[in-house]
Amino acid sequence: MVRLAVSVEGLTEERFIQMVITPHLCNRGIYATPLLLGENGGDVSLPRIKRDLNHLATSFDKVTTLYDFYGFRGKEESDNKISLEQKIIKCVAAPLRSRIIPYIQMYEFEGILFSSPKAIENNICQKGLKDWADKILQQFNGNPEKINDSKQTAPSKRLQDKTYYMKTVHGPNIAREIGLAKLREKCAGFDDWLNNLETL
Repeated sequence: MVRLAVSVEGLTEERFIQMVITPHLCNRGIYATPLLLGENGGDVSLPRIKRDLNHLATSFDKVTTLYDFYGFRGKEESDNKISLEQKIIKCVAAPLRSRIIPYIQMYEFEGILFSSPKAIENNICQKGLKDWADKILQQFNGNPEKINDSKQTAPSKRLQDKTYYMKTVHGPNIAREIGLAKLREKCAGFDDWLNNLETL
C-alpha cells in the first residue's frame, strides 16, 4: 500500500478528500490522508508549504497538494498553475522532490461544483439554482475550471452571494453527489491530477 499525504488548505478540502478521494484511491492500494496546511489550514504561501511538505515527505511515500489558485498568497502576476506547481516542487529539498505531486486547483475548489448545477440545487435546497449555475457555466464554455478568480467572481463568492452555501457542509456533499466520473469529465486539470495519483 502506498501512503499518500494530501496537504489541503481548509476543512472543505479535507472533508472532500475523506469522502470522495480516499475511498476511490483505497481500492487501488493507495491510502490518502488529508492534512491541513500548517495544522490549521488557510494562508497558503510558499514558506508554509515548504515547512509542511519537507516534513511530510519524510513521513509518507508520496505527498500531493490541493490548494486553490485563488487566494494563493505571494504569487506574482505572471504566475499560473504550472509555475506555482513548479515553485512548490522547488521549495522541497532536492532528495525529496521525487515524492511530491503538486496540484493547484483552478480557480478554487468551488469551481468543480459547477460540474453539476443540479447537484448544487439539490444540496443547497434553493429553487432556481440549477438555472443560475447553468448560466454561469455557459459563460465559461462549460468549463468549471475557468470560472474566474476575483473577490467578486470567484466560484465561492458567487455561491455565497446567491445562496445559503456553507463551505464545509455543502461543498463536499455536492462533490460526492456529482461523483468522480462527472467531475473528471468536466474538469481536465482535476482529471490529470487524479490520473497521476492512480498510477502510484
